[in-house]
Amino acid sequence: MRREGLDVRVVNAKEEKVRDITEYDLIIVGSGILFNRWTGEPEKFLKDFQKELARKKLALFVCCGSASQALNEGKPDVAEMARKRYLEEKAAKYSLHPVAFGLFGGVYNYNKVPWYAKKAMEVDKPKIEAAYKETQPGIYDTRDWNAIRSWTKELVQKFHS
Repeated sequence: MRREGLDVRVVNAKEEKVRDITEYDLIIVGSGILFNRWTGEPEKFLKDFQKELARKKLALFVCCGSASQALNEGKPDVAEMARKRYLEEKAAKYSLHPVAFGLFGGVYNYNKVPWYAKKAMEVDKPKIEAAYKETQPGIYDTRDWNAIRSWTKELVQKFHS
């Protein structure tokens, strides 16, 4: 986005509390999906700034296994259902009208999940190991960075129009 001439500020909501969004023309809010839900910080941001976000150019994205192509090969409805549930329904919940939705693969970190989640994740592990390389021991990144870059470029074009 910076290469496209935009002044960008990236905020990690786990580390920094946003107090005001009036100075921003475009706001992008993203979340990982954990146990079929947005994580707490981005959800709280949407709730806290619901009225202001309704008047801004807004984009929402999520990273989740449902968007990982190799894991859902032959099941196109999985990604479409994820898009509806995690993006369209989330926007509707807060009466938001984003200019763009992004649905991207996620990161599977077998090192940082509770035992009960690890048990559930074990079902997909053989497919993940077959399709993706470990980026670090126990961590598999299923995001398509070219797709993310393309989405971002399209978003910048929408912002300028």
